Order: sequence, then structure tokens, then C-alpha cells
Amino acid sequence: MKYNIDMPQDKSAKTTRRVCFVIPTYNEAQNIAPLLRRLCALYAADARQFRYSFLIVDDDSPDGTAGYVREFARRDKRVHLLQGRRRGLGNAYLRGIGHALNALRADVVVQMDADFSHNPKDARRLLARIDDADVVIGSRYVEGGAVDRQWSVARRMLSRWGNRLARWVAGLSAVRDCTAGFKAIRSRALRAANIERIGVQGYAFQVVLLHRLMQSGARVVEMPVYFRDRERGQTKLGLRDLIEFFHHIWWIRLIRHRIFAKFAVTGVIGLLVNLGSFQLLLNFGVHKLLASPLAIQLSVVSNFLINHDWTFAERVLAGRKSIRGMKFGLVSLFTLAVSYGAFIALSHAMPQVHPLWLQACAVVPAALLNYFLNTRWTFRES
Repeated sequence: MKYNIDMPQDKSAKTTRRVCFVIPTYNEAQNIAPLLRRLCALYAADARQFRYSFLIVDDDSPDGTAGYVREFARRDKRVHLLQGRRRGLGNAYLRGIGHALNALRADVVVQMDADFSHNPKDARRLLARIDDADVVIGSRYVEGGAVDRQWSVARRMLSRWGNRLARWVAGLSAVRDCTAGFKAIRSRALRAANIERIGVQGYAFQVVLLHRLMQSGARVVEMPVYFRDRERGQTKLGLRDLIEFFHHIWWIRLIRHRIFAKFAVTGVIGLLVNLGSFQLLLNFGVHKLLASPLAIQLSVVSNFLINHDWTFAERVLAGRKSIRGMKFGLVSLFTLAVSYGAFIALSHAMPQVHPLWLQACAVVPAALLNYFLNTRWTFRES
């Protein structure tokens, strides 16, 4: 399902901002009314800096969770209910965040669990840091953070090693608690991350969301929190969620390398175009110092077309194709100068070596620059 989250930019820190707590539920009838009472008492409607709303995203809980929310919403207009069939935590968050941004026009979204694992008071500490960052994580694994002493050894190991795998495999080493479900996130960061394209249904959503936020340039800070074990109800984490988690962290790793692999293949094709046309021009009697830039320019054109329509085809790219072509041209002029300069230097240093080999060697530094600049600038995601 797609969500239109093209909203206006966040308000200035001096104005009252809309904060929406997005809380997914499934069979949380024992917890939801006490949680809403606590939240509504803690976060007053007349707050000067923030204006609060509380969105419960219920997956048609058979225990009547939605009924308690409706009853509460009749008394407090800040409480909202969004229902849908059960399709996993990730899907619930996507629906909830989309509704928070579109219908409730939130400037900041707070993610939290419904089972009191996250202390409602701690949301105030997260929001106090939102002016310094785009994402503030309530972290169990920074200094001062902790998990419930009642956790079993197996659960502690699962959580610790799950985080370590996410950090090492998915490339999220800058964050200590990658699987945290307690976050305050600016709406502009959520828009930039194109979260509507996330296809994760289960608990792996937290890692994929964090990866997308960081890839889109979001500034992330962590605040220590104490994570309590639930006292009422049952945990929803199952074997399917664990399998999905491992699948997606490795998929993130693959995607990161897949783009590089595609770019490398495109580079090889460009190199063949470069060397083939260079040799052809030499055969027609064109001087090597003229044949070199002509061959480079031909490879530049072929590389742009292949990169645009294949290497970065999965990205939602910023700007128009013509603008990307201009950017690619500017990068190519720069890398052309680097490659041509290297070719001239090598020609003077090793006049006895065949020009074709010198042309091939001169391509290497330009290719590395080409990848870095085009990945980060020309073909960046919107």
C-alpha cells in the first residue's frame, strides 16, 4: 500500500509542533486503557511547545482492544483509532505513520509499545532532544540504559546478538540499539526516507526503518532508557519474526553491495567502450592525445544511460532526468580531467608502453571518483 506523505516542512522550534504517538496493538485490552490514561495525564493538551495526539493502530484484536480505545476517544479528542486486518508490526506502523503525517499532520512521530515496556515519561526526554536530531532513539544499550532483570539469559542473548548482527551486517554500526521500538522521529526525516516503500511486515521493520532513515541522511542520537518486561498480556515475537529479521538484515547488506556490483559491471562496459573506441580511433590515424578524450566521452554517455536505467533503477531519484544528465556530465568532466591527466602523465613517464595499456591504467582513479560522486550526488534518492 502506498502512502502520500508529501507534507510541508517541519515548523520552527519556536512554534507549537504537533506530536503524534503511534502505538500498534494486537490483543492489548489489558494494557491500552491504563496506557492511554497515563499518556493523557502526562502530556497536557495545552502544552506550549508541543501539541499531542495518540493514534492506536489496532489489527482487529479479537479481545476487544479497539472498543476500549473508542470509549477513551469519546472522552478525549486527542485519542484516535485506526483499524485494519492483522498484517504484522511493520505494516501497522506504516499505516499509522502515514495516517499521522497525512490526517493528523504530525511534525514529530513517537513510536512506542502498548505494553508499558517503554515508560511513557521517557517520551518527554526523547522530545527534549528532537531539536538536535532527526531521530531520537530510546536505547537499552548505551550507557545508562538497561533491560529488565527478569529477562531470561536466552532473551538477553537474542536481543544483544540481534543488535550486533544488525550493526555489523546491515552497516548500522553508529547505533547501539538498532532494534529499539521507542523513537521520536521528525516528519521531514520520514518523508526523505520514502518509508512507504518498506515491505517488511514483522519486527524487522525497526531495523529497515532505521537503515532507510540513516541512508537518507537523518541525524540520529540515542538516549538511555530502562526497558521493562510486560506484566500483562503475551509477547507477539515468534519464529517467523526471527526468520524475517535475519532475512532482511542480510538483504540490506546485499542491496548495499548490489548497487556497487551493478556500477562495477557498468564500469566494465564503459571501459570496453572506452578502449574499443580508443583503439578504433588509433586505427583511423587519430592522434592518441585526441583519441583519448573522445573515447572517454563515448564511455561517459554509455555509462549514464546504463546507470540511469539499470544500476539505480530501484531508487526514487531526485530531480528530472535532464538535471541528472547535467550532473552526470559535470562529474564526467571532472573525472575526464583526472583520467586524461593520468594518461598524459603515464605517457610521459612510460613512452615505451603501448597507449592502450596506459589508457586502461588512467581509468582506475577516475572510476573510483565516478562511483562516489554519482552515487552520492547524481543518482541520490529523493
